This record gives sequence, structure tokens and C-alpha cells, in this order.
Amino acid sequence: MRELNIFVYEWKHFSRNPFKVVALLLFVLASVYGLHNGANLYNEQTSEIDKINQQATEGRQQYLAYYDEGKKGPDNRPWIDLSTPFWAVWYSEIYHFKTPSPALVYSVGQAEQYGFYKRVSFRASPYDADMTKEIANPERLQTGTLDFTFALLFLLPLLLLILLYNLKSAEAEQGFLQLIEVQVASKNTWLLSRIAFYVVLLFIVIIALLVYGAILTPVFSSAFTAFSQMLLYSVLYLFLWSTIFYFILRSGTSIMGNTLKMAGVWLLLSFIVPGTVHQWISLVKPVNLMTDFIDVKRDQRQELFQQPDSITKSQLNTLFPEIVDSPVANDDSKSNFAMNRSFAALENELTKKSIASIEADNNEKNGLVKSTFWFNPVVFFQNHFNSIAESHYDDYQDYRREIQKLIDTQVSTMVLDVWHDVKVDKEKYMEYSNKLSRLP
Repeated sequence: MRELNIFVYEWKHFSRNPFKVVALLLFVLASVYGLHNGANLYNEQTSEIDKINQQATEGRQQYLAYYDEGKKGPDNRPWIDLSTPFWAVWYSEIYHFKTPSPALVYSVGQAEQYGFYKRVSFRASPYDADMTKEIANPERLQTGTLDFTFALLFLLPLLLLILLYNLKSAEAEQGFLQLIEVQVASKNTWLLSRIAFYVVLLFIVIIALLVYGAILTPVFSSAFTAFSQMLLYSVLYLFLWSTIFYFILRSGTSIMGNTLKMAGVWLLLSFIVPGTVHQWISLVKPVNLMTDFIDVKRDQRQELFQQPDSITKSQLNTLFPEIVDSPVANDDSKSNFAMNRSFAALENELTKKSIASIEADNNEKNGLVKSTFWFNPVVFFQNHFNSIAESHYDDYQDYRREIQKLIDTQVSTMVLDVWHDVKVDKEKYMEYSNKLSRLP
């Protein structure tokens, strides 16, 4: 009963304080704006994927028409022969997408830093120019798109500070604390009950905002687990700051002193610690300039074309033992042509070796970030929110791995069919389109 009376008293105190009411409204408006930013990005990416799928379908229909008309390819490009595996695979019109999760409405994360679609070919790579290079989570935290997660991470603690800054300290300055302890409850119980009122109030606000976000995108129909996880971590984040502020208020006796302490902790955990960690990681693991990858594209690729045919044939036999006794391998008039078509396989192997060092550096950097979670709670929660929304670095790393698997499938399919002298007709082209678009 005492706690209920304290809640009623605190509601009156809150409703009669325009400063606190306006602060809550501004937080809600910022959160709604952030939710709409996330929803707009989700809708834009979904629409773009639909558009690209439509274009790819139209492209495949056009190439299928050449088979029906008995043509080898477009009239203005006579060197293209769709009856050969090389050109049929090249024009298979395969795209791979990082389909946005409906939970993107909550956390944009790194979704604006990476490409979300890729035309896959046997000369592509997951680190081509259309696939933006990795930006570490601490760097993303500093740039900070105003999405719902941004409001939650930075504005929620500030709002809580505004709601709690004068609890207990105002009564202490006016000399009422002893009277409160006699008439209501112990000072700590009374303070805890007043803070609990604002925790419950913000809990209700967070639920309402999460539900509103679920209305903007189909979260409930396809990502309900994401909704429940967002709610869980949002509440844990609220409890974290409530606990910190409770101990500050419990030991403080003045409004100014409590306010400065709470603001100092907010600045420390929200900016100083993440910024310091970011600088430390930048010194320990500088940004990978991708020089190995550039060297492969610029220099080593040319060296492949200049090396003796015997070395090229040996490398191809090692990669694809199936071609050793293939029909083309035993036909000198065709084997040189087949080797020329197979250089993409050797380029792919060089590219994968150069990418391995890039990914190793990125993994070490992200490992260092994770090692700071125990004293870097804002980055900890940001990473979890991004993971829930599938906009985390790891999600895009998985996407790049999927692209590489599809590239490997294209390379092996093209090389094996070239060396086995496969003739491509309409049915074979459709088989390519179906096979090459599926992850192995």
C-alpha cells in the first residue's frame, strides 16, 4: 500500500513538472523518428531487391529467347556464344541479396555501410567496389544514425537523468528526509519506490514504441523473436542505468551534486569509454588498406596470363582433378582455349588468399571490441541490438561468405563444363540459373 501511495504521489509530481513531461515527449518523438528511419530503409531495400529480381528475370528471358531463335547471342556482340559454358554462366543473371530483417526498423546498425545486393559472376569477389569495406562497430557508434537504437542508447539515460535528478536531494535540501522516514518508509525504500515509478513508466513507453515499430514493418509476422529480444535487452539497459542512478542518488544530498555525477557517468559510458576503446583499437589494429587485394587485381592477375602454359595447366589440374582426363584435355586444338577460359578459377584462388588476411584483421579487431564489453556497456548493447536486427558486422560477414560460395560454384561449374566440352541449350541455361543461385 505504501508503494502504491508513493506511485500516486510521484505521478502527481511528474505530471506537474513540465520540464520532465517535455523531456519524455521529446524522447518519444526522437524514437518515433528513428523508427521511421529504420522502416524507410527496410522498405527501400525491399523495393530495390524486388526491382533487381524483376530486371534479372527479364534478362534471363531475353537470353532464353536467343536459344528459341537459334542465335548465339546479341547481334551487336558477335563474340558472345551462349552455347558455350563460359558465356552461358556469365549471362546467367545471378544476384545474391542480404534480405533486410523487419527488425531493421529498430536498429539500422551497419546496413547503410554495406551493399545488400551483388551480381555474382565467376570474376566477382565479396570485396568488389560495390561491396563497401568494413567499418568497425565503435566507428559506427561515433557516426550514429538517428534510429530507435540510437535514441535508446543515448537519449534514454539522459531522459532518466532528467526524471530522477531531484529525487531525495530536493527533500534533503529542505530538511524533510527525517519526516519521510518516520511517516512513509525508510529513505532507501522510499527512494527505490520513486525510481521504480519511472522505471515502470519508461518500460510502458518502450513497449509502446516497440509495438509501433512492429506496425511499420512486418515484425510480428516474421520476426517476433526479434521483438521479444529487443524488449528484453531494452529493459536490461533501462535497469542498468536505473541501478547506476539509484546508487548515486542514495549517497548524494544535493541536486547539483547528483546531477553532475549522473551527467558525468552518462558522458563516461556513452562517449569517453567507447571513444577511448576506439582509439586503442585503431592503434593496435590500424585500418586494413586492402593492399593485398589491390595487388591481386592489379599485378598478380597480369602475372597469371604471362606464366607458361605448363604451370597454368598444372595449377588447374590441382584445383580440378576431374579435368585431367576430360575430352578437351586430350585434344591439343581445344586445351589452350579451355585454359584461357579457366583463368577465372586461378584469379578466384588468388583473391581468396588476399581476402583471408583482410578477414583475419577484421576478426581480430572485432575480437578486441568484444573483450571490452565488460566495461563498455553501451557498445555491448549496441552490438546486441544490431545482431537482433541482422545489421551487425557478423551478418554482413556471413553475407560475404555466401557470395564467395556462389562464386566458387560458378567457377567450378564453368571450368568443368568447358573442359568437358558441354554444349549449352535452353534447358542447360535454365539449369545453370537454378543451380548457380542456390547456396551449396
